[in-house]
Amino acid sequence: MTEANRFSSLTPMLAPRSITVLGASSDPTRIGGRPIAYMLQRGFGGRIFPVNPNRSEIQGLPAYASLAELPEVPDVAIVAVSGGLAVEAVAELARMGVRAAIVFTAGFAEVDPSRCGPETSAQAEMVRAARASGMRLLGPNCLGLFNDRLGYYPIFSSSLEAGFSPAGRVGIASQSGAYGTHIFSLMRNRGIGTPVVVTTGNEADVTIGDVIGWLAEDPETEVIAAYAEGIHESDSFLAALAAARAARKPVVMMKVGRSRLGRSAAQSHTASLTGDDAVTSAVLGDFAVVRARTTEEMVDIVYAATRRIYPVGNTLGMITLSGGAGVLVSDVAEQLGLAMPEMPEAAQQALLARVPFASPRNPVDCTAQVFNDTSLIGHFAEAMVEHGGYRSVLAFFTQAGGVASLAPKIRAELGAVVSRHPDRLYALNVIASADVVAAYEADGFLVFEDPTRAVVALHAMGRFGEAFAAPAFSALPEILPLSLPEFAPDEAEAKLLLGLAGIDIVAERACVDAEQAVVVAEGFGFPVVMKILSPDILHKSEIGGVLIGVDSADAVRAGFATLVSRAPAGARVAGVLVCQQTRGVECIMGIHRDPVFGPIAVFGLGGIFVELLGDVVLRRCPFGVVEAEAMIRSIRGLGLLTGARGTVPCDIGALAGMLSRLSVFAHQAGPRLLAIDLNPVFATASGAFAADAVLELVPSGPRG
Repeated sequence: MTEANRFSSLTPMLAPRSITVLGASSDPTRIGGRPIAYMLQRGFGGRIFPVNPNRSEIQGLPAYASLAELPEVPDVAIVAVSGGLAVEAVAELARMGVRAAIVFTAGFAEVDPSRCGPETSAQAEMVRAARASGMRLLGPNCLGLFNDRLGYYPIFSSSLEAGFSPAGRVGIASQSGAYGTHIFSLMRNRGIGTPVVVTTGNEADVTIGDVIGWLAEDPETEVIAAYAEGIHESDSFLAALAAARAARKPVVMMKVGRSRLGRSAAQSHTASLTGDDAVTSAVLGDFAVVRARTTEEMVDIVYAATRRIYPVGNTLGMITLSGGAGVLVSDVAEQLGLAMPEMPEAAQQALLARVPFASPRNPVDCTAQVFNDTSLIGHFAEAMVEHGGYRSVLAFFTQAGGVASLAPKIRAELGAVVSRHPDRLYALNVIASADVVAAYEADGFLVFEDPTRAVVALHAMGRFGEAFAAPAFSALPEILPLSLPEFAPDEAEAKLLLGLAGIDIVAERACVDAEQAVVVAEGFGFPVVMKILSPDILHKSEIGGVLIGVDSADAVRAGFATLVSRAPAGARVAGVLVCQQTRGVECIMGIHRDPVFGPIAVFGLGGIFVELLGDVVLRRCPFGVVEAEAMIRSIRGLGLLTGARGTVPCDIGALAGMLSRLSVFAHQAGPRLLAIDLNPVFATASGAFAADAVLELVPSGPRG
């Protein structure tokens, strides 16, 4: 398997022409019987070969005593036999040339992660056998998958007894089998078609990224829903998200494991590595993935995405017969950042001419007068779309929209507006029977009982629209290839290295004795900053290793002696760093290496702000200046950089350039770079300057 065909290599597993079932059962309620029963019920057009040494016939199909007796080599195999037999079966399937295996069998890494070492575990043995022949392996500990387009159901979930998927173009990828089919059931009950559902189990080979990638390339899938407990293979995951974005296919993901308890549960369930949740959110944001906070929210957003309208510059207009609902929607929209601009003044006056006691701004309250004259609904809605120019429109009619005396008239009025302006998103809040809801949906409306849920879904469509319209990534700055030192450098050495990468540093000089420090300080001009210089002291402030406001030659001499005396026993001291004391807004920039996604850049306000407010943003490295500036402008404390309350604005372009170059340096440095800490970075009106620098490295060999 090459990277080029990583996703397409799943096609024999997801769309085969023939399948064998090891451990096949005549009982359609058993694990080895359900897949056969479902495929017979749904009319799978391929060939099914049950394998069971104790049966000659299973559910009306000829059964075979062993794999060796099969009349042909199937495309895919279900492995539903006990642990030791499962490993042997996978090896035999690989030797036969079977192209894919779906392993239901449990008792591997999900039970005891320590059993999944690369050389010794049964799971690793299974993977080695599969990869030696190029066979893809789903699981083990896997509930299975289905592709209802083909009537293909290699899955043992009982959820299908309650019904199969309606027609549709949504694909579901889930690490958890039980929760993946839970999501499927909720979508089925909502009328959302999810004909392809894949659960990945332990992900010994096929990962959730592989499945998302296959769905991104599948011409019949338009929306992707994903459930993940932990991402432990980043290459296919990132490639899949990039493919989905390039294909303009929304990905809606529930990523659980935010809490410490949640991370522990995820580890015991799937034996996967759950990375830092903030890092995961940042990576998902890079690729236009909308992260759902709840299952209900996931279903709502997927439901809205099936309309395939993703507005750029999304704005929300609301027509309502309830002022209270308008206040609620306005609050939610403001919290999410979904703009609700007022109607133009001329349009407001025209509406007041029809109903003098209406509220025509936005939300537009046409009042209970619509009970007397339902034509007002169409008139007000048309004005909102035509003159307000809203990309999304929400209509709140609660019970009135569902009763027999009004629903047909409301449908006629609103339906005419939709037909004249089909490029907008329309949502409706009504409480109505299933058949009335279906009629509104057929008219082009998304229907919600709860206004808050409607606003969340409409906002998500705008996020997709902005992401699909924007360039994927901006150009990276060029920096010279640099070699890392053998061991972690001291501050002066770290700054020299970063300076070569284009990181501007506060003026400073390393001094080996007090008299040299005095000369340097006098050259800079008092006051100065003095710091102990040692590769063994990463956090100088913790030992009193930083002196600020040193304002005379005598103070420099005394400070030099004080700093050297504060060095812990055994620490190597190279001298003292004398720095020009700089004023500006303190920021923090840094890099830390995530075990899954590699180097991650961090930016925020420094000092007490980062400690008390946690106002920081993250992004996977490398990235260009455009992305860096977007990071900077996304912090809550941006006003401190842009000149709030009459202060001088900082050079945000210089900050963005530094942050972008730092990200490229971290990417080029490779896995030996563990962390970079630039704190503080002073943002000024004329540039950005790092005043402190720490580089943490993996040593390249034993220290002599």
